[in-house]
Amino acid sequence: MARWLSFFAEYNFTVEYKPGKQNVLADALSRRPDYELAHLTYLESPLYELIRKANAEDDDLAGLVEALSASNKAVELTARQRSRLHRYSVVEGLLYYQVDGGDEPRIVIPNDEDLRHRVLYEAHDTPRSGDLGREKTYTSVARNFWWAHMYKWVRKYVQTCETCQRVKPPPLAFAPLMSLPVPADCWRSVSMDFIFELPADARGHTGILV
Repeated sequence: MARWLSFFAEYNFTVEYKPGKQNVLADALSRRPDYELAHLTYLESPLYELIRKANAEDDDLAGLVEALSASNKAVELTARQRSRLHRYSVVEGLLYYQVDGGDEPRIVIPNDEDLRHRVLYEAHDTPRSGDLGREKTYTSVARNFWWAHMYKWVRKYVQTCETCQRVKPPPLAFAPLMSLPVPADCWRSVSMDFIFELPADARGHTGILV
């Protein structure tokens, strides 16, 4: 708001209200009913390819992908992995995990610190993300991705974000202004102070106690 006020302060204009029925030409171009799609472009992120590559290099996840893709029952899996195998699925080389039965499957991020930071960067630091806070960043990441202790990762990442720490208001609540108590009698309250940098007297003193 302050930026817009500074921008419009350079112009001498008058704001005049006109009802919408009379203001039919205000944004005629945006109200055209004959929109036609001229060209559609899809932006592909290399993130998914990085995840596929990391899956192949992760011993635990590589076994899960092999067991699910080839239905290879001979693949050695831990008891924990076999008990949760029904929650995993593989789509286009990406491993998905379903936390609960009613949840949408989410892409599993391998135990790769750089890759997890890349996911958090995409969800928090890019211009389309807007440096969201901890809860909103977690919601954004958890919508499509999953890994163990993900909330702790998000919390630590947001806490170390320089931009967030610079603009975030302090969490401490400041005490309100309080009035000084009014003394009931004379000499109930005595205040003293020093005043310096006064003209020097005969002895060279430049301060007094008041």
